[in-house]
Amino acid sequence: MRILIVEDDERVADALAGFLGRAGYAIEHAPDGASAMAALSTETEVVLLDLGLPDIDGIELCRRIREVSGVPILIATARSQVHERIRGLRAGADDFLVKPYDVRELLARIEAVTRRVQAMPGEMGPVDIDIDGVRIDLVARRVLVDGEPVELTRKEFDIVAVLARYPGVAVPRDRIIREVWNTEWQSFARSLEVHVASIRRKLARPALIETVRGVGYRLTGL
Repeated sequence: MRILIVEDDERVADALAGFLGRAGYAIEHAPDGASAMAALSTETEVVLLDLGLPDIDGIELCRRIREVSGVPILIATARSQVHERIRGLRAGADDFLVKPYDVRELLARIEAVTRRVQAMPGEMGPVDIDIDGVRIDLVARRVLVDGEPVELTRKEFDIVAVLARYPGVAVPRDRIIREVWNTEWQSFARSLEVHVASIRRKLARPALIETVRGVGYRLTGL
């Protein structure tokens, strides 16, 4: 398993790399947000993310990673305030670990987040998808239909991105709402339906997003 450690403190990164390497993990280190995005690939299986980075707030980096990848993100930081944990989880993190921590707990949490991902087929989806004449580019955040760009609102694209990260999988409504609106409130369920209807109309592919009764939505034909 390959772990991307995003940590600006070289001593901390070296210690983590040594420990996780001895535990059998392949390690890649990024000291800042820019290098983390450059290092992120389909081979990355877990991101261990510190929030105190020199070029970008770790919460924003978490959000950017989540826009292009379903990779498990484990935040490990000295920020212990409850509102920081909430911000991190709402930005797309899978778990939150406060420094200082026992390395055995770190291993247990890495194992836990990877188990959750493995339980959901298609979690590690591609970043560029072509289906039925529709191209979804998660990195550039654009959608083209038959080669022509289609203007989606930010929320509309975010919904498409969530579905595209889980190819062929029925994504539950509550998960879409959590990732797009950063909330657990079910009052957004109606708003989700309205946005999906708008996406179908704009893409001129009504069947592209399938409603899975009692569950949520999925992209068809993947």
